[in-house]
Amino acid sequence: MGDVAVTLKVMPEGTEVDLEKLRTEISSVVKKLGINLKGIEEKPIAFGLKCLEVLMIMPDQGGTDKIEDAISKISGVASVEPGEITLL
Repeated sequence: MGDVAVTLKVMPEGTEVDLEKLRTEISSVVKKLGINLKGIEEKPIAFGLKCLEVLMIMPDQGGTDKIEDAISKISGVASVEPGEITLL
């Protein structure tokens, strides 16, 4: 077993959601779970809506369900979808 690089796509509930506040809360949740956060980047979707792509390094065991559930409970998050998962 090794580590994996995981990208999660976090969609806010709308354009009125403060992405900086959301970024801070996601960072806090990821660190509480003991996962190595590498970065959070804004990506345009459409009509002014932006998502946050969260890149992290985590052990290759158990999948991403735990972190997805934790992030989806943050106020202002509409959905969390796994993106790329790459074995390191």
